[in-house]
Amino acid sequence: MIKQSFKSVFKLLIIIFSIAFVSCGDDDDEVFIPKPKGFPRIDFPDKTYRLYDSLCPYSFEIPTYSFINNDKHKGADPCWININFPKYNAQIHLSYKQVTNNLDTFLSDSRDFAIKHQIKATGLDETIIIRDNSKVYGLVYDIGGNTASNVQFYLTDSTRHFMRGALYFNVVPNIDSLKIVVEYLRKDIVHMIQTFEWKGIEKKQK
Repeated sequence: MIKQSFKSVFKLLIIIFSIAFVSCGDDDDEVFIPKPKGFPRIDFPDKTYRLYDSLCPYSFEIPTYSFINNDKHKGADPCWININFPKYNAQIHLSYKQVTNNLDTFLSDSRDFAIKHQIKATGLDETIIIRDNSKVYGLVYDIGGNTASNVQFYLTDSTRHFMRGALYFNVVPNIDSLKIVVEYLRKDIVHMIQTFEWKGIEKKQK
């Protein structure tokens, strides 16, 4: 019985001394800490723009680091276009509609499209657009979180024209890595709205 107790105490002392030996190592011993998750650095070009014009009843300025092509999806109208940003794997989809006593329907549809993305969103902010001089009115939706489209908007002259826009990325949504790009491209959307003009509409005198 005494021998067995002695052996137990001896084993316990060995464990204690082993722990003490390890704990008293040099301060210079390497401590391995997992690296935080990082994302590639993105270098953004300076903001420069050029005028986009076509046979469609609108014009506006687009970034020089983007290009435009027509929407090729089935059911797309001739004046539906995409502003492409190949460096960021992103595009702004623009769909134009002529208003014929159905503006309320277009406004409701735009609202529904924005709300649909709230399933995975963390918030929805709205910014009103009023440019009386050019008869450009609308709303910008800023949708937070990991959603397919973080920025959507619509523009109208309230009588004849309606344009809806949405920013999309051709990658799985991850706002942690995309936030800085969303903020960068949102400035291009703001510039587009500020330079947007409807053709055939007489400007109001300031």
